[in-house]
Amino acid sequence: MRMLSLLLLGVMLSSAAVARDEIDPDSGLVIADNWQLVKAHCGACHSHALVTSQRGDRDYWLKTIRWMQRTQNLWDLPPTIEEKMLDYLAAHYDEREWGRRPPLSPILLPGNNEKENKKD
Repeated sequence: MRMLSLLLLGVMLSSAAVARDEIDPDSGLVIADNWQLVKAHCGACHSHALVTSQRGDRDYWLKTIRWMQRTQNLWDLPPTIEEKMLDYLAAHYDEREWGRRPPLSPILLPGNNEKENKKD
């Protein structure tokens, strides 16, 4: 029961974090500094949902841009524009907001004898 309560609390807290951001109804992007750059450049080739469904740090987003330039014909972005886009993406679509639970404690993993001994 305690685990279920903690899970529900986590869902409520992550929902509250998402609710505080204003979302553009047209693109689904978080409205914040430089969001229009991401809307224009990313949305020119694919759905904005492809952006909003991803999470990663700045390095992840830079590698994604480089991959699109290398394989998908994405144009060269001016360095100042690219920096602003990376700032936005790393701030609003980073791994912290993904909502994935933390790794399980080793004691909860299958085959752990400590767990079986604590049942007594």
